[in-house]
Amino acid sequence: MKQKILPSIMAKSQKELNQDCKNLDKVVKYLHLDVIDGKFANNKTFNFNFKLSNKFSYILHLMVKKPEQWIENKNILKRKNIELIIPHFEEINNVKNYIHFIKKKKRKVSLAILPKTKISSIKKYLINLDYLLILTVQPGFYGSKFLKSNLNKIKQAKKINPNLQVIVDGGINPETIKLALLAGANYFVSGSYITKIENPKQRIKNLLQSIKSAK
Repeated sequence: MKQKILPSIMAKSQKELNQDCKNLDKVVKYLHLDVIDGKFANNKTFNFNFKLSNKFSYILHLMVKKPEQWIENKNILKRKNIELIIPHFEEINNVKNYIHFIKKKKRKVSLAILPKTKISSIKKYLINLDYLLILTVQPGFYGSKFLKSNLNKIKQAKKINPNLQVIVDGGINPETIKLALLAGANYFVSGSYITKIENPKQRIKNLLQSIKSAK
């Protein structure tokens, strides 16, 4: 995955999803889909039998209860254009079994953690992960407050697994992306700054310029 900036989508209907995809067509190759079941966080997104355009590859961030069951019910592992599935560590019944299951399916192993979750809680599993998504906002909605202190988790996690790719998700704009980059993040999820904007291409350029100037 070469694309550093991942626009996030929180669609409530196929019509909204289609519109967001249309807006980002020829702008990016990867889209980050925030799936929320209304129980994990106080919002519902992708709560319909969604159809995905073949113009993109997808990262699914599962903010759902019982994610293993959700993955199975939706036949997610059979959908080739879904490149990464990122359930929340806090919601997985047996993390060791889940990691084994995903590896057996020849998929990259990815987990997400909430702002309240410490790296010490997930420490023993980090060596088996390809990606770790660190939430830098409280989950559920666009435009939530950026929680800078969560960036400290990046260094802690990479100390345990130096090959770990870290995705920072939430509150990303030209200022906060610099902080995330300097903290060691590899990928940056941005929703309200990019997705619903008339000119997402320019917004992505702004973020890439911030990355360049911070190096």
